[in-house]
Amino acid sequence: MAKDGEKSTWKEFIWNPRTRELLGRTASSWGLILLFYLVFYIFLAGMFVLTMYVMLQTLDDHKPTWQDRLATPGMMIRPKGVEALEIIYNTQKTESWDLYAQALDKFLGPYNNSIQTQKNDVCDPDKYNFQNDMDEVKNNPKRSCQFNRTLLEDCSGLNDRYYGYQEGTPCIIIKLNRVIGLLPGKEGMAPSVKCGPKKEDTDKIGEVVYFPPNGTFNLMYYPYYGKKAQVNYSQPLVAIKFLNITTNEDVNIECKIISNNIPEGSDRDKFAGRVSFKLRIETV
Repeated sequence: MAKDGEKSTWKEFIWNPRTRELLGRTASSWGLILLFYLVFYIFLAGMFVLTMYVMLQTLDDHKPTWQDRLATPGMMIRPKGVEALEIIYNTQKTESWDLYAQALDKFLGPYNNSIQTQKNDVCDPDKYNFQNDMDEVKNNPKRSCQFNRTLLEDCSGLNDRYYGYQEGTPCIIIKLNRVIGLLPGKEGMAPSVKCGPKKEDTDKIGEVVYFPPNGTFNLMYYPYYGKKAQVNYSQPLVAIKFLNITTNEDVNIECKIISNNIPEGSDRDKFAGRVSFKLRIETV
């Protein structure tokens, strides 16, 4: 009998036909609770939407409102290995170096003279290309300066479609990462790239040629105003060509940015103002 009494009590708690209560509450009580939570969550959603709206009003579509300026921009090379910064190939095996040539073709495609002439402007060299806004009037989109592929001369791929890889005199392209507002040189001194061997490979690198001459990044490509403000921006490049590098051995190379307005990179960041890679050319 006690079990039947407990069962009856639970049934009445779930639904009491005498008081018409569900789980101990009447319909009006449940309605008030649901109404409260409905209003409460609508209020929370409204506060979230209002907060996001106010925050978005402080943002600029073309320029970051807050920017942690990188003291030293990073550097990178093209082509590069799949898993590491190393270029290893055999001059006698076309398949080992043809992928590097194809990668450079693809990378340099947007720098073809015809494309640059169509999209970008001829700028005055050796000085910054400032394009400031006029108070509330945004000067967008901003002009971008031409960087024609022909500036890379022997490393342009136009005269030698294999970029020297077939002859064991390969070309490496170096680019400086984009940083909005960066002024990489002062007093008219453009930054440049200098490449050399690591200490253990001092006698292996041989002669190196730079394109453009002296491996400079001309000041007219700076400052950079951002992807949306400069939709056709073309990063300046520097190409290095190894003329008589030691073959059949690993050669560890480091390239650095030389500038009077960019501090030397930290040892904690191996890509800050420098890039290191391994080059090995097999001839047998």
